[in-house]
Amino acid sequence: MRANIYIYIFVMAFATWCMRVIPSLIMKKPIENKFAKSFLHYVPYVTLAVMTFPAIVQATDQPLAGLVAFIAGILAAWCGVSLIGVASICCISVLIIEYIMTLL
Repeated sequence: MRANIYIYIFVMAFATWCMRVIPSLIMKKPIENKFAKSFLHYVPYVTLAVMTFPAIVQATDQPLAGLVAFIAGILAAWCGVSLIGVASICCISVLIIEYIMTLL
């Protein structure tokens, strides 16, 4: 059983290496397509959002509180509130919504 972990680590390292090396071997010249460049620019942000959103909703006792905090955070960030301010608004909104939900 102990030897299997080294195989798993090797396979994971090889897969990571392939994902980084193969594109550099295939792409010899810079990408000129405007759509492809913008697509590749936003892929990390979309990936982060897709991984973060379920955690935001499921981190609270009430999924509604997480959703309200998410919307409040988006609105606060849209209005130019700092990162600390956005985090504070999200936390306060979760506390308020969960308090209201316990009263019902």
